[in-house]
Amino acid sequence: MRRTRNLVRMAAVLACGLFCAAAARADKIVLKNGRKIMASNVVEDGDKVRYETSAGQMALPKSIVDHIEKGGLVPVMDSPAAAAASLTAEPPELPPVANASEIDQGAVHDGAVDRNYIARLVSDTRAGGALANQAAARAYHAASQFELAKGELAGALNDARSALTYVPEEPALLMNVAYLHLRQSQFKESLEYLQRAERVAPKSADVYKLEGWAYYGMNRPDQAVANWKKSLALRPDADTQTALDKALKDKNEEENYKENESAHFQLKYNGAAQPELARQVLHVLEEHYDSIESELNYSPPDPIGVVLYTQQSFADITRAPGWVGALNDGRIRVPVQGLTEVDSELSRVLRHELTHSFIQQKTHGRAPTWIQEGVAQWMEGKRSDENAAVLVQIYDAGQAAPLGRLEGSWMGLQGDMARYAYAWALANVEYIAETNGMGDIERILDRLGAGEPTERALREVLHDDYGDLMQSTADYLKKNYGH
Repeated sequence: MRRTRNLVRMAAVLACGLFCAAAARADKIVLKNGRKIMASNVVEDGDKVRYETSAGQMALPKSIVDHIEKGGLVPVMDSPAAAAASLTAEPPELPPVANASEIDQGAVHDGAVDRNYIARLVSDTRAGGALANQAAARAYHAASQFELAKGELAGALNDARSALTYVPEEPALLMNVAYLHLRQSQFKESLEYLQRAERVAPKSADVYKLEGWAYYGMNRPDQAVANWKKSLALRPDADTQTALDKALKDKNEEENYKENESAHFQLKYNGAAQPELARQVLHVLEEHYDSIESELNYSPPDPIGVVLYTQQSFADITRAPGWVGALNDGRIRVPVQGLTEVDSELSRVLRHELTHSFIQQKTHGRAPTWIQEGVAQWMEGKRSDENAAVLVQIYDAGQAAPLGRLEGSWMGLQGDMARYAYAWALANVEYIAETNGMGDIERILDRLGAGEPTERALREVLHDDYGDLMQSTADYLKKNYGH
């Protein structure tokens, strides 16, 4: 009853438009290489474009900025750990080559890659010569950057690799391939190219910055710290400093933690936890892994990090709101103080957080929060029965939160608002899964992973936009729960 009363109170709050707390107004800086930066307080200052992110005030040369789009929404970063795992990083620009502008425009024009033009440049390389190889590499790089800007990561990676075949020792091209692997959470693959880049450019701050990102993603904070320190020694950088500070906090906290591992997990646990509990956690996680793998038709390529904390350490490290009982920011972080075995509640929490790991890797981090949390709750076994009546009441009153406003971070939400967000997200995912099966959830996640915007992915799979889905969800709740 208490939860129902809390949700009823949300109707008045939503009517006041307070749900905007989940995201902040922002501008989009679009670079000439296709990269987009979401930021706030963007201003043009002489030959610089200055802006603010969670890492602090930043600046870019105006010469590399194509245009600025005002007034979008940017998700608020969930935690310092998420900020480190999502480190803002790009490989450096390619060294200048003859006719670079002409090559770029020939390779990409009229909104498409000109494969015939690239093929002609590739044909020129058969006669040999460094200039012809550089031109072909430049053309493939231009195609890769164009596809990256469109969110087509697979195509961008293929073209980046093709560029590298013509100039195999070019650090910028090696880093570009590594970066594209990083964007897809393929940390081991990324590190192979970064180590090659380090051999030919041992004084590059960018190489060490990206290597730190790769090691952090592989749950190796010691190596991440070492590489980010090397990067900062070569060139100060606010993003790298933010990542280093977080990694150091993790490293210091986990210095005396014990370790264990299984086929798919690397576990660290506070010495206060029982070794038997750690073994049980791994066993339960492996069982959940098999089940989720089958449901989502996906296998994460790398081991998943898990950390078991005391309650105070969890609060200190994650800085999460009080209503957060566990966290997944690339690693599954769970407080287990007082437990000696895996009970049903801890098993449920582990399954929920593990679902996030699957979705994060399957979609390359592109799933909006309402899908993340809706699917995670569905997979842990929750259903909408106890919340159906009040959700219908809020929807019929015209006060339901639009799903588009539930895409960004929820970490700024207060407890009651967060409870409503979780309940509404579950209801929409439950409607999809119960009506058409998990196959539709899988197909939506696949389209998100390919770079499609959420509403377009819904239209292509469900033939519904956000408004249609919300109406269908309300109708489903009325029909199945008698409200």
